[in-house]
Amino acid sequence: MKGLVKYAVGEGNMEIREVPEPSPGFGQVKIQVKATGICGSDLHTYHGDIGIPMKLPVVTGHEFSGVVVEVGEGVEDIEVGERVTAETTFSTCGRCIQCQTGAYNLCLERRGIGYYLNGAFANYIVVPAIRVHRLPDNVDFIGGALSEPLACVVHGALELTGVSAGDVVLVTGPGAIGLLTMQVAKAEGGLVVAAGTSVDKHRLEVAKSLGVDYVVNVQEDDVDGLLKDLTNGRGADVVLECSGSASGARLALKVVRRGGKYGQIGLFGKPIEIDFEQICYKEVKVSGSFSQKWSAWDRGLRLLGRGLVQTKPLVSHVLPLTQWEEAFQMFEAKEGLKLILQPVD
Repeated sequence: MKGLVKYAVGEGNMEIREVPEPSPGFGQVKIQVKATGICGSDLHTYHGDIGIPMKLPVVTGHEFSGVVVEVGEGVEDIEVGERVTAETTFSTCGRCIQCQTGAYNLCLERRGIGYYLNGAFANYIVVPAIRVHRLPDNVDFIGGALSEPLACVVHGALELTGVSAGDVVLVTGPGAIGLLTMQVAKAEGGLVVAAGTSVDKHRLEVAKSLGVDYVVNVQEDDVDGLLKDLTNGRGADVVLECSGSASGARLALKVVRRGGKYGQIGLFGKPIEIDFEQICYKEVKVSGSFSQKWSAWDRGLRLLGRGLVQTKPLVSHVLPLTQWEEAFQMFEAKEGLKLILQPVD
């Protein structure tokens, strides 16, 4: 089968290669991949600056959906033909404090698909049965490929930072992660303000179509003034930084109210400079987030199934895997929104 392989460290060093078709071992499931999303982490992998443990060469890609075509020995509750997606965690140590308390996404020995084990930019993938989740009936394969970033958002925005009904929530960065974050915050009862730049004009329009209460261009609008008007001068109760930019982080710290909450969901890819002292002066509760775990997947898929979050409207392009270079370039240039690659025979 064909797979998009990162074959050596450093810039680039990725290409389509013929790789062996996998077979499921004990407790594993083989899935025919139908759609795989391009993630910002895939770009970091391409550029050689990803902070996740890798074992090269490896088939990349981790946001996917597909159909079960084979189950290994010991798998009893998953059947061939089921429409599924899967968590990115392939294995953990099972012994550390993180594993023992359910935070296995933070295990130091965590090994992820698309990084350490062959991923989903291919025709087939094998994953542990315990990491498999069924797609809701109302979600197709294209929309289902975004269940992984949705789980990341649920983990970061709800499980770690927290949004309560009535909160005024600022979300910086209207990319796919930001648009999912906005919807999740709305589902929790937050009043959501979406912030972007002039480059994000179309993305801000998508945000509005998805029910966001206010959209602002940080290069033209008074974001701080709007948030104070909405909160009797206090500032945002919650800020969820999804842009992965220093300017986004600085804005978030500026406008969050005293005693408010700041969640960092976007990845910067490099050290940044911010006024960290504002966290002390304002007594801001700061949360970081990494990946996801079972509880976030379960909640995210329930939100999808009930129509409280939509993923398909975020997909702007669906391309064959052979056009991965074009798709990566589009992603990096912020052309379109969410890009999906589909396997080729």
